[in-house]
Amino acid sequence: MSTSHTSVTTGLPPLTAADVDAAAERIAAVVRRTPLEPAARVSAAVGADVYLKREDLQTVRSYKIRGAYNVMAQLSEADRANGVVAASAGNHAQGVAYACRVMEIPGRIYVPTTTPKQKRDRISWHGGHHVELIAVGETYDAAAAAAQADVVRTGASWIHAFDDPRTAAGQGTIAHEIVSELGRVPDVVVLPVGGGGCLAGIATYLRAHDDNVTIVGVEPTGAVSLAAALAAGHPVTLDTIDPFVDGAAVKRIGGLGHEVMARMGATITEHPELGAYASSSKATILPAGRVSLAPGSTHISHVDEGAICSTMLELYQNEGIIAEPAGALAVTGLSEIELPDDATVVCLVSGGNNDVSRYGEIIERSLVHRGLKHYFLVDFPQEPGALRRFLDEVLGPDDDVTLFEYVKRNNRETGAALVGVELGVPEGLAGLLERMAGSRLHCEHLQPGSPAYSYLT
Repeated sequence: MSTSHTSVTTGLPPLTAADVDAAAERIAAVVRRTPLEPAARVSAAVGADVYLKREDLQTVRSYKIRGAYNVMAQLSEADRANGVVAASAGNHAQGVAYACRVMEIPGRIYVPTTTPKQKRDRISWHGGHHVELIAVGETYDAAAAAAQADVVRTGASWIHAFDDPRTAAGQGTIAHEIVSELGRVPDVVVLPVGGGGCLAGIATYLRAHDDNVTIVGVEPTGAVSLAAALAAGHPVTLDTIDPFVDGAAVKRIGGLGHEVMARMGATITEHPELGAYASSSKATILPAGRVSLAPGSTHISHVDEGAICSTMLELYQNEGIIAEPAGALAVTGLSEIELPDDATVVCLVSGGNNDVSRYGEIIERSLVHRGLKHYFLVDFPQEPGALRRFLDEVLGPDDDVTLFEYVKRNNRETGAALVGVELGVPEGLAGLLERMAGSRLHCEHLQPGSPAYSYLT
């Protein structure tokens, strides 16, 4: 069994499995012991025995209450009177707000302006009059900078969302419950990666009890801050991120998460963002695609935001689980790894704070990822009946027009139009493109990631 030798720049003691055990006792009266549920459909799909750790059913609908409460329960009376400050994409904020109300501690919580309204409303509800909610910047990192400036100005206690051994120990109590429920350490544990605190806490606890457990961290393709840090040998700040997976969209991984993963020799899946760090790579970079992992290995992979959306919809329709994007990361990540047939696998469903107003975008991203939704710029000839011929001669029997907008709004009879087409099956694209090429129409297929396509999402 391994022991932790992590050193961090916080000035706090290293993170250990004993810290997790102590945190489990400290938070037991407040934090819900969430179920570990067998997932029959997912198990059949991947050929392994898969369980879901349902932190979406937690007191504040995410695991973040564990770390926040563990830190705040250790504050002195003087620190409590002086108040706390936190920054969060939404879930950590709810944990801090809940703890503020329960402990009657004044708090100021900074969130990005992109934080869904549902999460903002829940923060205010959990905190009541004990908490002031402040929205600033478009990313977690911008909100964190504003929060840290507040700490310097006021002397309030900083409750970090992930880069604090006390926070990570609280979040590591998830592993404490998993082992207690199963009666042993599972063969494989798949976890979402945002700032890295949850990953660090769970990995530290599990490896202290069984060196053979395989640990997989999953990042969204649009925010691979941990993979970049492992490639460079130290945390780096990404130039841009996709904020869609708001619970895991972090530009810079926490030092704690990076150090724990580096010490465990984590390998990483290839990603275009890592090119800037390839020459100084401190980690093994594996080719893109499914990877086969040896027992006791640690790996960081990434999944497309569209694939995450498909998983969210599948979990809702089949298991009745309302997962937020970050909450579906781990289950989505199963598609990136080869699993032994007899493996016991645990996936963390980390949160269920999803705004119902986002489901339109979730469905859209899922359709695009599955190859069912496509957009075209179609230049119709300047003659009557052109649109009718497009519908009759170009579209297939199972295709449907979901968007039609003339580019030149002052002439709605002729000219170029933006056309969205939903196919019956992904394989129908080849036939559609062939019929377009054989028509008198000039059609430009807009590709995801292109400048023109960015205006659609």
